[in-house]
Amino acid sequence: MQPHRVLITGASGLLGINLALEIAKKHQVIGVVGTQSIHTDVFQVIKADLLASGAVERIIEETQPNWVIHCAALANVDACEAEPKRAYQLNSEVPYKLAKYVARGGARLIHVSTDAVFDGRRGQYREEDTPNPLSIYAKSKLEGELSVNEANPDAIIARVNLFGWSINGRRSLAEFFYNNLSSGNKVMGFTDVFFCPILVNDLAGIFVRILDLELHGLYHVVSGDCMSKYEFGLQLAKKFGLNHNLIKPTSVNEAGLAATRSPKLTLCTEKIKKAIGVPLPSISQGLDHFYYLFQENYPQKLRKLKG
Repeated sequence: MQPHRVLITGASGLLGINLALEIAKKHQVIGVVGTQSIHTDVFQVIKADLLASGAVERIIEETQPNWVIHCAALANVDACEAEPKRAYQLNSEVPYKLAKYVARGGARLIHVSTDAVFDGRRGQYREEDTPNPLSIYAKSKLEGELSVNEANPDAIIARVNLFGWSINGRRSLAEFFYNNLSSGNKVMGFTDVFFCPILVNDLAGIFVRILDLELHGLYHVVSGDCMSKYEFGLQLAKKFGLNHNLIKPTSVNEAGLAATRSPKLTLCTEKIKKAIGVPLPSISQGLDHFYYLFQENYPQKLRKLKG
């Protein structure tokens, strides 16, 4: 396989850093970071404010990528409620600019979106189902999907839900459960919120396959199965040998969250499975891999990248 020049935005975030490290094993990666600096010899790092005038155009011109994976976003759901203008700038306006300039240069683009574009009332959503976003985050991400499709119809739009190890150790639900349970803290586990999270490291291989196959359009790229967040916590506790009794089965309505959460974000993955020709990992397989990375001191290696 011919190595590609791969530009990854949001390269210090949960998704971006793991994609960059995985894809850099076989390709030349350029990672764009914002306020969070990282130091690594594994891939090239560019620091830039994507909201600055001309920044997107300059990055594409200077790096001349073959592939672009756009991960940068304001992904904190409650932060989006507090700063709606910034949410729309980062989650809709920047993707539009990026998609437009990537199309001009002929590179392949994956724009990363979210399962939260659905209201979660029934679950098992297919790509052709009509979204109904509930939060500012979800609304801005859906607008980003529409903007990218308008600017670059050949782009791939990947709706995801993911977990993994991050640089600061506090970015994913899996880290939340691990951190608290290993410290002996009691936590809530939502019994009425269902999702299909995929490990970010496994997602990297799927993204490479999508780009290799030159797919385009909208895909649900999540785990091959789904479960409640409470069950996810129980499974993680079992993998790590932690006390599952610390997880209190709770309704999301009792949590006092600022933004409305969609209860049944289960997605149908038949389209992506047929397109790439390989099965998607189960949540249990993802948790096995997550635990293996822990045994290999991967979380500590990530923290050392922090600038």
